[in-house]
Amino acid sequence: MVITGGSRGIGRAVCLRFAREDARIIFVHYDPDDLKANETLELLSKMDVEAKAKKLDISSFGAVEEFFQEMVSEFQGVDVLVNNAGITRDAFVMRMSDSQWDEVLAVNLKGVFNCTKAAMRSMIRNRSGRIINISSVVGQIGNIGQANYAASKAGIFGFTKSVARELAGRGITVNAVTPGFINTEMTEKLPDKVKETFLAQIPMGRIGEPDEVAETVYWLASPGATYITGQVIHVNGGLYM
Repeated sequence: MVITGGSRGIGRAVCLRFAREDARIIFVHYDPDDLKANETLELLSKMDVEAKAKKLDISSFGAVEEFFQEMVSEFQGVDVLVNNAGITRDAFVMRMSDSQWDEVLAVNLKGVFNCTKAAMRSMIRNRSGRIINISSVVGQIGNIGQANYAASKAGIFGFTKSVARELAGRGITVNAVTPGFINTEMTEKLPDKVKETFLAQIPMGRIGEPDEVAETVYWLASPGATYITGQVIHVNGGLYM
């Protein structure tokens, strides 16, 4: 299986959840250094599973294509793809630069397209596969200062449903998991006032943990979800219903 953005946060939690089932895990990242990736690899090694990490710019289709060709050559294909990688470049629209817009859309949405297109070829040949796209509640409800991020995550909804229709007859399911306010490095950077505002809107009265998102991702890849495709599964403690 391949997980993008697997070095930290929700991506790391997904790696560790699948490792419990003895999966062969390849995760990609685009961190400035390999520190977080090495931490994740060390955790996986303690679980005695086969795991590899690679630095990859998922916004580049050429780089993504080359990576997945290597995966097919080495492992005869990809059975599960989790499109998790995402970035933020927050600013009010009035002050948002075109580069802030372009960077977020290039990684968060075009990256999903790139990886999905490259991975689906071996899945189609094998007539089997699971594609799970990580979106965000912000794509559903919006958020001040995150028009670029919200647009990218909302785009994942339409992309997921369209590709699900295209691939359903090939034995491939495509679904989206939409986390709410989750305890990750990305949310830790938010101002306290913003965190308090989100928390006040969550009926369950707490933020979520990456492991809770990872469980949903794993379930969608499991035998229990063979008849589920084109769906958006919210994991948000009731923040959006």
